[in-house]
Amino acid sequence: MIRGQTLAVVLPAFNSARTLADTVRELPDIVDLRILVDDASSDDTVAVARSLGLSTFTHDANYGYGRNQMTCYREALNTGADIVVMVHPDYQYTPRLLPAMASLIAYDVYDVVLGSRILGGRARAGGMPLYKYVANRILTAWQNLMLGAKLSEYHTGYRAFSRRVLETVPLLENADGFVFDNQLLTQCLHFGFRVGEVSCPTKYFAEASSIDVGRSVLYGLGVVKTTIQCVLQRAGVFRFRIFDPNGRRLIPSTGYPDRRVAAGPMSPPQR
Repeated sequence: MIRGQTLAVVLPAFNSARTLADTVRELPDIVDLRILVDDASSDDTVAVARSLGLSTFTHDANYGYGRNQMTCYREALNTGADIVVMVHPDYQYTPRLLPAMASLIAYDVYDVVLGSRILGGRARAGGMPLYKYVANRILTAWQNLMLGAKLSEYHTGYRAFSRRVLETVPLLENADGFVFDNQLLTQCLHFGFRVGEVSCPTKYFAEASSIDVGRSVLYGLGVVKTTIQCVLQRAGVFRFRIFDPNGRRLIPSTGYPDRRVAAGPMSPPQR
């Protein structure tokens, strides 16, 4: 715990059997709850997670990265977590930064904290492909201009949230795919939450997951769409449900609306 606040780590997993143990090994002792959601992996991710003592939930089909996060956050809220940190189980981001990120929320400095690969200037040294780096810088600069923010990057998968954030933003209006990350961060800015960053070294290697060029392009188009929607919403020109304060939120213990989950989306947790 940090300042009497419960800290949960959520790991949205898909075919992460080879890197999961290394990731969990670096989780600090201050973590109270360790939750993994498996999105119908074809490898031994679930077996490894259970052997490591993680609270493990399984989807009955591959619903996508965004849907996986929705389940992660719902289960974390169900356990009473006050601070929730998402760590990718592919060992691309070091869990050793968890105390710093969670502390910034626990001490009420920020509501959202990002582990930025750009701060510190070592993204390329860590192996980030040139095309990803260039796209990251262009999209980030454009979003900062359009949204009036000054973040170093919008595309990191290492994020910490206060409970209030996850209960306030209409998460269930977001996409099931990779653009979920950008939608959530844009929602946080739109709803006025304080967003901070810490420098995070990253490493690219064969076992680490990474979306291909085709899906990267689709993600980039999704980022552009999300940003334009936010700008139009702020200007009062159109209204979009992902930025509607009355949109569908992730309320603990109630499950998803029918359209979000097919029958039997998760098995009981294995503890």
